[in-house]
Amino acid sequence: MAANADSAICMSSLTLRPEHSLYSRLHELKDFYCSQFGHEPEFFVRVPGRVNIIGEHVDYCGYPVLPMAIDQCILLAVGRNEENSFLQLRNVETKRYENFKCDMSALRIDLPQNSGPQWYNYYLCGIKGIFEQIQQSNNKPLTPIGMTVALSGNIPPASGLSSSSALVSAAVLATAYVHQSSPLDRKQLASISARCERYIGTQGGGMDQAIAYLAKAGCAQFIEFHPELKATPIQLPAGVCFIVANSLAAKNKAASSDFNERVVECRLAARIIARHMEFSNWRGMIRFVQLQEALQCTLTELEELVLKWLPKDIYTRVELCARDLDVSDEEFEREFLTVNTRHMTQFKLRQRALHVIQESLRVAKFREICEQTSLGSPTTKNQLQSNGVNGKSNGSGVNATNGAVRDTTIDSAKQFALLSQLMRQSHESLKKLYECTHVDLERLIALSDDAGVGARLTGAGWGGCIVACCDSMESSTKYIKMLKENYFKLLPSHLIERYGINDFDDVVFATFPGNGAELFELNC
Repeated sequence: MAANADSAICMSSLTLRPEHSLYSRLHELKDFYCSQFGHEPEFFVRVPGRVNIIGEHVDYCGYPVLPMAIDQCILLAVGRNEENSFLQLRNVETKRYENFKCDMSALRIDLPQNSGPQWYNYYLCGIKGIFEQIQQSNNKPLTPIGMTVALSGNIPPASGLSSSSALVSAAVLATAYVHQSSPLDRKQLASISARCERYIGTQGGGMDQAIAYLAKAGCAQFIEFHPELKATPIQLPAGVCFIVANSLAAKNKAASSDFNERVVECRLAARIIARHMEFSNWRGMIRFVQLQEALQCTLTELEELVLKWLPKDIYTRVELCARDLDVSDEEFEREFLTVNTRHMTQFKLRQRALHVIQESLRVAKFREICEQTSLGSPTTKNQLQSNGVNGKSNGSGVNATNGAVRDTTIDSAKQFALLSQLMRQSHESLKKLYECTHVDLERLIALSDDAGVGARLTGAGWGGCIVACCDSMESSTKYIKMLKENYFKLLPSHLIERYGINDFDDVVFATFPGNGAELFELNC
């Protein structure tokens, strides 16, 4: 897994001072590790969560997305024991997460049939994936090295901020460092981590893992997946800040079939159009980006083909087998469905396809506006402040100068209005065409609309968070205050008791683009 200097994750050294944003958490994690294992950790891992600004449910179709890393992260304290092959895993939230121990030479991932995976199964996915990669690269069996791991996480689970993917990615990075002598390549680690999460049953596209490794402080990342993984830094317009609000309607995408149902519908739509276009390899065209490349057409032209070849609102399993695909029901189930979607009998192919194509057009437009806006906006020292271990957040969550007056020209105001409009359009598409919203998300969106703030659900949906776009620090402060008064302070009493203790700052906050995954030793 060789890497050049620019793409490698290398061990760094952190001198921890009280003003550091992770000071308390790292001290707590180190003390917890020592109490659990009787010795100090050898190194630490930090992997951030993410918020996707725009580009939802398009990565697994091969199209670009525009996420950024957030302050919330997974932290690991790690030690090794070359005398055995045991993994010992502890979570600082001992009342919520049970301890786990296993022999990594006989690794198994047991998934329950009727509930979500246990927290440690995500970690095991990371180990399994990196072990397979190392064995394939070395062309010989791997002898596992024992690991003692303590974990601290403050990414809200099942919120659409990539808590599970951050955990998988952290496991990949820690295990790779212990078992590899060569530098670790960020892109390759991202690709491995994306494959790993499929062991848990989720057919994701790789966005979460890509931003976890490739994020850069001070900018979002335009992440492409085809023909290969590529990240391009995108400077967000000066003054613009993004607000995350957690509906607290939790949805674990691995615990239900909703997410994979959408993946299946997109794959079916691509294959049916490919078959109509008489491609001999239509069965293998499972992503729209493959189909578009084969057709050598634009997204707009692909949209016209969707309307032509997928005219119906609902397709039944029977008609898909008999007419559109010419396969038996057994073959349909085996080749076109996943384990947790075999119950499906109806499919909304046109709606899902239209969302993917139109959302991809919105991503491209959003990038174009950002690049036009940033041409005349010099990057300031404040804009480059990091929330990684070797820097600290500016605390404002704002991509802005230090109190400087912005150029409030008509053009910049129009550009901000266009960004807000794109976010609103994205949400409407997710609501009407992809049907992945939730009543509590809709409450947050309605409040945002009333306040004149562009917002959309972020993450897989069916609960979780919204992301909103404000044009200044002042407007974002007003917006957050409004949401606290009109949503969060009206929650059920048990949620107010849990989250109101710090004025709901853990569930509604401004966020600032941070760095990707890091390995470091701690100097206290």
